Amino acid sequence: MRKDTRSDCPVNLALEIFGDRWTLLVLRDVIFLGARHFRELLAGPERISSNILADRLAVLVEHGMLTKTDDPTHKQKVVYSLTERSIALVPVFAQLGVWGVRHLPAGDEHAARTAVLAAGGPPLWAEFMDELREAHLGPGARLAPPGPGPAGTERLAPASLAALVAAGVHREA
Repeated sequence: MRKDTRSDCPVNLALEIFGDRWTLLVLRDVIFLGARHFRELLAGPERISSNILADRLAVLVEHGMLTKTDDPTHKQKVVYSLTERSIALVPVFAQLGVWGVRHLPAGDEHAARTAVLAAGGPPLWAEFMDELREAHLGPGARLAPPGPGPAGTERLAPASLAALVAAGVHREA
């Protein structure tokens, strides 16, 4: 963690990590798009440059927001995984999305995912966070057993797909 922070205000301390244009977008892509490799993150919708992405990933690893491990399927790749600290940001992303949809011209796919997150509220966020824990931290990392009905990721995916189909970006098979 940086030693030259401007103050010990919690908002300032958070902005020391997330206060640039790209860091939250990198985390968004890992959380919601399932990107785990450098090239997947590089191909994100905002088209981050490789040097900026490398810097942001290093900062996120340094601050304990992501872990970096060798990819067992490829000698030259690494896998980025969420930590509990980054998984805890799901409610923040949900609220940022709600604000963005309400006040800015958000795209249909993202607005649809935000609508599902908003409608599901804290119970959906908790289920989704447990799914992320299981995927990134291991099978024993869930805080609660899976609930009845569709999983959080299964509830988010159809809304995004329906918006893409409606926009003519994707055709259903």
